[in-house]
Amino acid sequence: MVSAKVPDRSRGSREVPQRDGGPLGETQTYNLYTGKLLAEGAEMPTAAQLGLEPPRFCGQCGRRMVVQVDPVGWWAQCSRHGRVNSGALGYPDQDRR
Repeated sequence: MVSAKVPDRSRGSREVPQRDGGPLGETQTYNLYTGKLLAEGAEMPTAAQLGLEPPRFCGQCGRRMVVQVDPVGWWAQCSRHGRVNSGALGYPDQDRR
């Protein structure tokens, strides 16, 4: 008898509670799209200016975030500051998770 392996989906399923306003909190120190310090004057990529690119880095700690994009929006999660979705930036909310 051959048994099928069930894929492990637990890796990205743990949601971190939001802290300090989340990745887009008031005290942003890092660029959301490049991860560089805001004081360094990092430019926002054109795709991000058009609303086509989700943030890839946490604005508070600069860590790379886990990002999931689907046809109706996106969500991004920092391991320290929690999750944010496309509704937080004024795009259609897709808070289904």
